Amino acid sequence: MKILFRPLLCSLMAFGAGCATPQPQPAPPAAVSAPPAAASAKPAPAPLLLISIDGYRTDYIERGLSPTLASLAKQGVRAADGMQPSFPSLTFPNHYTIVTGLRPDHHGIINNTMSDPMLGKFSLSNRDAVSNGQWWAEATPLWETAQAHGMKTATMFWPGSEADIHGEHPDFWKPYDGKVTPDQRVDQLLAWLDQPAAERPTFMTLYFDAVDHAGHDFGPDSPQVNQALVETDAALARLVQGLQQRGLLDRINMIVLADHGMASAPMHNAVVLDKLIPITHVDLVSVGVLAGLNPKPGFDFAPIEAQLEKPQQHMTCWNKSRVPARFAYGSNPRVPQLLCLADVGWRISTSDYLAKKKKKPTQGDHGYDNAAPQMQALFVAHGPAFREAALVPSFPNVDVYPLMTHLLGLPPAANDGNYDAVKGMLKPDAQ
Repeated sequence: MKILFRPLLCSLMAFGAGCATPQPQPAPPAAVSAPPAAASAKPAPAPLLLISIDGYRTDYIERGLSPTLASLAKQGVRAADGMQPSFPSLTFPNHYTIVTGLRPDHHGIINNTMSDPMLGKFSLSNRDAVSNGQWWAEATPLWETAQAHGMKTATMFWPGSEADIHGEHPDFWKPYDGKVTPDQRVDQLLAWLDQPAAERPTFMTLYFDAVDHAGHDFGPDSPQVNQALVETDAALARLVQGLQQRGLLDRINMIVLADHGMASAPMHNAVVLDKLIPITHVDLVSVGVLAGLNPKPGFDFAPIEAQLEKPQQHMTCWNKSRVPARFAYGSNPRVPQLLCLADVGWRISTSDYLAKKKKKPTQGDHGYDNAAPQMQALFVAHGPAFREAALVPSFPNVDVYPLMTHLLGLPPAANDGNYDAVKGMLKPDAQ
């Protein structure tokens, strides 16, 4: 069944692509539950478009500000209570989980800010680190597997895609530039779809971040978040119109999801670490919702660890070996020795950091317990393989990867997902 949308002006603004050709390497072993590879005699798979709306909390769709997304959901599949992110519920860890099927503890992107004894420091603003494939090499992203089996791939700003993972990039990709508007991102994707058949991508990703930025700056219940929802949905309408014009809307499988939700977190809700411990005696790897501390040479870490693992107001701390099993977190060498997780609505900080943030305070955050209702993420799917008007129960985001390899007829790399848990969202002949 087709979705009808008002025609929108659609102009193509192609602005280049990068490519590379080395073959991928296998990911490290992890729990595997996935369908067998499709037989070679099967017809070519339908194109698959994976769209992330960063920070789109699952209940945002109920605000009535996302009509295009709501129409896709009505004619396709929606996780009624959302999709559960992996822990920690942060941007880079969860985007890489979605395209690898591995939890952050297994794929190595364990935080937006982290440290590695060989590679140094990693943060979202460190462009050299973000584009260094060695940070990402503990897993095999889906675009590598697709290219190894002769498919063309295209990624529009997906975290990880600008790194030379195992020496390889997607066939078409762009280094992240936050100044590129949502409409320009859509137009670039459509331009890639206008390539000659032999060059046209089969697996594609598209990334929007305005909703997340507004949530951080103003809080999830702000007018600014509502405006970002409207603007992002308009870009989705532009995409749908462009696919309709190309005769692709009924021939392409689309998955629209988020990496995490968003919680209200006023700046004054802060646990100040230097009021609890001698902060100069530790290597503070990260602060925020999930703080990470390592021993600093020359100082005794044991009393600091013992102090913070006592019951604390508005946060809970663990040695990495004692993190609750349900988080599936703590075994990767990049995970700091001591972790402190803030209660929902709070952050962990230092006096110096709070003084700096007064210049640009934030009102919303994520990274909390991934079972918290405020962290649950959007999941909508639409296309020839998906059922119509179907509501499905919540599921962990690691299951998206085996679903996608099934849709593309690809052999999955080792992963933590479970295809059987999500195959019910597909039509019987697509299972």
